[in-house]
Amino acid sequence: MADWAGIERLMANAGFWAVALALSAVVMAVFVTALRRGRDVELAAAADLAIYKDQLAEIERDLTRGTITADEAARLRDEVGRRVLDADRARAGGTVQAGGQVASVRLSWPVVGILAALVLAGSIYGYWRIGTPGYPDMPLQARLAGLDAAIATRPTQADELARLGVSPDAAADAGLRAALADETDPDRLRDDFAARFGAGEIRAAVLTMGRLAEVVGDQMTSADHTNRAIALVAEAQGYVSPEAEDSLRAALTLDITNEVARYLVGEMFLQGGRFDQTFRFWRPLLEDGNPAAPWVVSIRERIEAVAGLAGVSYRLPEGLGLTPRPSPGAGPGAGDVAAAAEMAPEDRQAMIEGMVAQLSDRLATEGGDVEDWNRLIRSLAVLERLDEAQTIYDEAKERFAGRPAELSFLRLAAVESGLKP
Repeated sequence: MADWAGIERLMANAGFWAVALALSAVVMAVFVTALRRGRDVELAAAADLAIYKDQLAEIERDLTRGTITADEAARLRDEVGRRVLDADRARAGGTVQAGGQVASVRLSWPVVGILAALVLAGSIYGYWRIGTPGYPDMPLQARLAGLDAAIATRPTQADELARLGVSPDAAADAGLRAALADETDPDRLRDDFAARFGAGEIRAAVLTMGRLAEVVGDQMTSADHTNRAIALVAEAQGYVSPEAEDSLRAALTLDITNEVARYLVGEMFLQGGRFDQTFRFWRPLLEDGNPAAPWVVSIRERIEAVAGLAGVSYRLPEGLGLTPRPSPGAGPGAGDVAAAAEMAPEDRQAMIEGMVAQLSDRLATEGGDVEDWNRLIRSLAVLERLDEAQTIYDEAKERFAGRPAELSFLRLAAVESGLKP
């Protein structure tokens, strides 16, 4: 069956192969002509030799008639003689230029045939191995239009939740909606959202933002729309649904400088394959945004790969690609990792645990940004100290209560580390 499938693919693309073989034949003809140019030079040299012999005879006749002097005849004989020697050398296998260098060498037909066969076979094999025979033409505009169409028709929030196996509790949703129906204070709804999102009650946070939208209507702020989008993305485990997109568009309409909204829009385009649009949204955030913001950290780790997929040559500006010098007790840096690689396993484990302990102590006494807490949670998970990681995550949620963007990054670390979000 596989052989027949291959034959069918070849037949379906007979036109392509016919054109490819025709072009190859033209190239090989030029190739052979160049290699066999030595034979052409030999034939031309033989013709030139006959002409020079006639010229020598004509010189003798002119001397007999007295039209030239003996000195002129000698000079002409020397010039023609030199040309005769050059032509004779060319006929023997090459043409001699000024300075005695051979300009063209004749190759035999068997050698030319072997070289031509190797080049043709190698080209076909190379394309068959690394090319994509039978792949249809994909003009850039058509590809972009196809990606845009796929983004426009991507699964809804409910479809994605179903795909993930997440089934909202209809009874619980109805009960919460009923309780929220009595709440008309926008500020209290915003506080309730922050509390529920921080507690990991993502579904309740989504419904709370829905109620806020009902209460304030067109008075929703850019931050409100962004918070609703964050909750939807968290509920869909990182997927930016059409419903989340609507909120992000509304947020950017009110405040084009909203960094979280711009980051998530870039994430949406990344998921849809529009890497060029992701790069357009992310580059200004990376170069002009707060370098300590968790979304900027995420962008810094991925933007070079995104740029490459978008066909853009981009390198992190000087300084942006460097890991900031860690503060005392901030955790292992590049030098620490290099040193640890040369240690015995038990020493390496002790070193890592010591650094984690220092970071934990510093966060407990001095606090730190969300990236420090994220690093500590993941480090404890790697050390398989999940109970401690869960405790640190719970404490971090309290530290960043009311800051949904930071909480969403912490929640991602918890989910990926196997903790209870």
